[in-house]
Amino acid sequence: MIELVAPLRDGDRRALARLLTAVENERVGVDSALAALFPYTGHAWVIGLTGAPGTGKSSLVTELAKAYRKQGETVAILAVDPTSPFTGGAILGDRIRMRDLSGDKGVFIRSMATRGSLGGLARSTRDAIRVLDAAGFDRVLVETVGAGQSEVDIVRAAYTTVVIEAPGLGDDVQAIKAGILEIADILVVNKADRPGVDSAVKALRAMLELGHPASREQMVAHHGKMMQAEVPTSHHQEIWMPPVIRTVATEGEGIGELLAMIETHRQFLTQADRMQQLEQQHIQMELVDRVREALVKQLFTALPTETLVDVVSQVQSRAIDPQTAVNHLLAFRQVNVAK
Repeated sequence: MIELVAPLRDGDRRALARLLTAVENERVGVDSALAALFPYTGHAWVIGLTGAPGTGKSSLVTELAKAYRKQGETVAILAVDPTSPFTGGAILGDRIRMRDLSGDKGVFIRSMATRGSLGGLARSTRDAIRVLDAAGFDRVLVETVGAGQSEVDIVRAAYTTVVIEAPGLGDDVQAIKAGILEIADILVVNKADRPGVDSAVKALRAMLELGHPASREQMVAHHGKMMQAEVPTSHHQEIWMPPVIRTVATEGEGIGELLAMIETHRQFLTQADRMQQLEQQHIQMELVDRVREALVKQLFTALPTETLVDVVSQVQSRAIDPQTAVNHLLAFRQVNVAK
């Protein structure tokens, strides 16, 4: 794997594809290659695009990539597809929708399967982003699977998160309760040529005004009611309020405005120490995830099959409860570590 680092840095697409495959399959030696590439990362701007199925994410990603290419920037696209919990397979068909980008040497498209990971991203997505970053791409667009309201993992990997909605996918209550909207840096109402777009935009803006921290900081309690405070926000307390942008991706409408807003958000983060704080948060969350995964792997690697079967039987017979069973398994690990 380490032999792929130099050609990848020189622009060899075959080496890039092989290393991404190694990252997905967690092949032996890939950690050394990732360590060698890590000093070359931190230059690409990572943009996450997420939203419910049917909102037009792939079309929007295609138009964004074409717009960036017109500006002379190179673009890498990671399209994450869901893995079937029954067959273990994934269609990986987003590349078919992006055929307008085929033949462009400044665009690289890679499909990835979630392989059982929840939250809209594959377990190896962060490493794949770093590989593309080290390969020299200016923009990395990450399209998630569209898992719905709980799909928030993208905020741990992207610098700018674009949440895509579309008219007719739910009522006002649905928009307000959708937790996925809380991670948005930019809200896009795609398919804005359809009926109901005004209602969708209005609902999203109402949700932002009521629930976004930028609004809550301006509110004070008064006789049990939330009233608008007449205290201006200082510069160091400035908070980004996600804008709502209308687009029709299939017609290219609104793409210029979206591009400009992504750049505005980038400038916002690069002011003061916001970008440094964001990277610290990303690293901390990633380390916690990796430590958790490593500990679980160590536990079940050392755990004899008969021990696990015995604990399962005890829970099934109601001899012990699930939490007690977990304590038994952890105690088994601690005993083995002590030995």
